[in-house]
Amino acid sequence: MPKGYWIAHVDVDDMDRYKSYVAANAAPFADYGARFLVRGGQKEVREGSLRSRSVVIEFKDYETAKACYDSVSYQDAKALRDPVSTGDMEIIEGYDG
Repeated sequence: MPKGYWIAHVDVDDMDRYKSYVAANAAPFADYGARFLVRGGQKEVREGSLRSRSVVIEFKDYETAKACYDSVSYQDAKALRDPVSTGDMEIIEGYDG
């Protein structure tokens, strides 16, 4: 069964307040077995344009990735992020070839 992923590109307007979101998302991510593959870090955009921060989170499967996003605990954490950041995020099924 293919893994599921969250892929996000985010501009953070207030990093101090964004840290509250990071702290709050730890519990739902632990509950759903999330594993960060990319969380910020050095990058070099080679084509197009992206937001300043990139994140890739791995889940055991696509359904678990969606369930984590839809969970009350993650939505509570997301409410802390929304006022201090702008982003694009998708939940995508991994390639199992």
